[in-house]
Amino acid sequence: MDVNITVQPEAIALSRAESSQQILNHISDLFSSVYGLDGGDVLDGMEQREALGSTGFGRGVAIPHCRLSSVTRPTLVVLKLEHPVDFKAADAVPVTIAFGLVSPENAGATHLHALAAISRLMRDENMLNALGEAPDSEAIYALLTNQFLGRDAA
Repeated sequence: MDVNITVQPEAIALSRAESSQQILNHISDLFSSVYGLDGGDVLDGMEQREALGSTGFGRGVAIPHCRLSSVTRPTLVVLKLEHPVDFKAADAVPVTIAFGLVSPENAGATHLHALAAISRLMRDENMLNALGEAPDSEAIYALLTNQFLGRDAA
């Protein structure tokens, strides 16, 4: 399945977040600074989604997400955390990487396909290990664009 997800190199960051709220704040700030989205709208959308249940995927990964009318296709930011953070994942493993995803408001299937693609990627043990060992945001971007997002990354 071909999923067209936007990710810019500047949308990948190392984070010193110490709580799930700080992770959401950092993700919202990145969406604002890199893509020009309203950070408050992103934060509100993600907090509303978290209120329904944690987006802690498991295996040390969280995928906070929401839908907004201000994007035209699924858009991604990625945080690699300096220290594991409890995100109330079903497996109780603290999060070390968080994928923030914002999709168009009326993109039901597209949003689900993007979430599924990220989920499949994080089930790949080699990719999960490579992301964990990546020394900086450039290395993470290279891994994602080479193995997941392909030529449609920008």
